[in-house]
This record gives sequence, structure tokens and C-alpha cells, in this order.
Amino acid sequence: MEKRYLFPADYMADPSVHVFNGKIYIYPSHDWECENVENDNGDQYVMKDYHVLSIEGDPMTGEVVDHGCVLRQEDIPWAGRQLWDCDVQEYEVEVPTTAEDQAKGMGFSKKVKKYIMYFPLKDRCDVFHWGTAIADNPAGPFIPQPAPVPGSYSIDMCAFKDDADGEVYVYFGGLWGGQLQRYKDNIHLEEPYLPEGEEDALPSRCVRLTKDGLNYAEAPRPIIVVDEDGKPLKANDPHRFFEASWMFKKDGKYYFTYSTGDSHLLCYAVGDNVYGPFTYQGVILTPVVGWTTHHAIIKYEGKWYLFHHDSVPSGGKSWLRSLKVCELEFDENGKIKTIEGIDK
Repeated sequence: MEKRYLFPADYMADPSVHVFNGKIYIYPSHDWECENVENDNGDQYVMKDYHVLSIEGDPMTGEVVDHGCVLRQEDIPWAGRQLWDCDVQEYEVEVPTTAEDQAKGMGFSKKVKKYIMYFPLKDRCDVFHWGTAIADNPAGPFIPQPAPVPGSYSIDMCAFKDDADGEVYVYFGGLWGGQLQRYKDNIHLEEPYLPEGEEDALPSRCVRLTKDGLNYAEAPRPIIVVDEDGKPLKANDPHRFFEASWMFKKDGKYYFTYSTGDSHLLCYAVGDNVYGPFTYQGVILTPVVGWTTHHAIIKYEGKWYLFHHDSVPSGGKSWLRSLKVCELEFDENGKIKTIEGIDK
């Protein structure tokens, strides 16, 4: 399977990828060299800004353009530390027209496109919340809102717009350093609790957003991955959810994809609606060089692509990762063909 490193000039990871206005845009996290000791809280990941990349044409051959730094940690009023992986979604909003537009008969309002970034960031108490930032085009720059989204928690946002109803749903959550174990029924726990053994695995979350994309329209719901008998995957199952939710739709089916974290896989499950349940189907990507990987899947000009990262260019440093892309293939039944993370 042919793979391509996308941006060797810098260490970037955790790609969220969308096609906006016919072009591929990549929203990665940005790894920085540091002296922090690796630990389960991810203190070695000191990310403090975002760049936007785009690809001119074919993902496997087209030029990758860096649109520069589009948001910095110091520009966010409530910032503590660690700008981890983000996502962006496109909205159409109504804005007032100018007097000149009105004189041309355009009326008193018009619809324009806006782009909202959803990012996880620790506040000054070291608790992750979501921030939002707004841009006039998909390449940024993004202007942060003054406060985090009320009620928000954890990491790894995937902003999915469902073509069935036009609503935007955000899938999120991550264990260990992602702090998902600190919450139950969306309430912060006095003591974190991480299921073990034959207990049901801790699930991802999904929330529908308000029409303006800036707040929750409902309480987040658990996203349950079940086995072929309809039973939730257990905490000791190597295919259970850990982090890096990504949703896409193919042939009317919803594909919930995710990283298993400490078992180092990308897996997927399929369901009939945005909330699931999702039945486990298999492995997308086997372990790569580096502690884990994080991904996005898109369709572009009739082909499907997997964007992810590994740590080969940095010599295996798991906190200095590089973006990759390869083609993703399905069989006649809609099952994803497994990709080897390390070339044989």
C-alpha cells in the first residue's frame, strides 16, 4: 500500500480533514520538541498553536500548501495549556448587507459561509474544555471566542455534518490524558473512574450543536460500540474505544471510527444513525511507529483516503509525529480492507 508523508517540514499530527469548496483542507495539531517526560497524561504533548494545510489536487501527489499559523494559545483568553487536536465545520449564516448592496437590490441580508474551529484546551485549572474560533474562509485565520463552550469537556472533536438533516454533530472524548474518565452522565466526578476487565468500556460521546455551531443543542450522549451479539465491548477488549473519534457516511451507513490507544489500532463500527449503537466491524490500521495514531477519512473525486500520522521521521519519538495519507479500500460488502501501519 503506497503511503505519502504530507508535510515533512514540520511535526504535525492528529489530522482532521474536510473537502471545502472542492479543495482538501487539513487541520492538524502541531507537535513541539520538549523535555517533558512521557506519561499517561500526555504531558509531552505541549502543542500551542494550529496551522492549516491544503492540497492542490490528488492527495497522493498534489502540492501541500501551508497557510501558516491560524490560531495561537496566547490569543485565547481562558488558555491554560495544551492545544490538542481540533476540527472545523462549514456553516451558512445570514448577515446584513451594506448600503451599497441594498442599492443594487440585494435586500437587507445575505447568506455567507463561515468556518468554526472546535479545539480542546486546558484551562488554568488544568481541565480540558472546548473552545471555538471563527474564520471567513477554511484557511483561516480563526478568531477565538472569549469563553469555552458551556458544559464542554474532554478532547478529540470530530464535527460531522449529516446530509440526512443538515445538523452538525460533534463526536468527542479521550481516556487517560483526555480526561473522559472524570465524567459520568456529563457530570464531573469527585474521583475519576476508569472501567476495567469485564466491565463495559468507557464510550465516546456525541452532541448535536445549535444552528450557529457555538453551543450544545442537547446533552452529550454515549456512543456505544457493540459486538455481533449486540453487547457493549468490554474494557479489556483491544478493540474498544480510547480516543480519536471520526465519523463518515457511506451508502447510507454511518461509520464510527476510532483509536484504541494503548492497543495501538484504528478500528471501526457501523450503525444506522448518528447515535448508534455501532456494531464493531474490524481494524482499519495496524500499529504504526509511535505510541498510537489518530486519523480522518474522506472521499475525494471518487476515491477514499485515510489520513493519519506516525513517528518514523522523528526516529520514533511519539510526541514528534508526521502526517501521512494513503488510499482506503472497501470490499463489495462495505467492509474496510485493513492497512498495515508498518510497511513489511
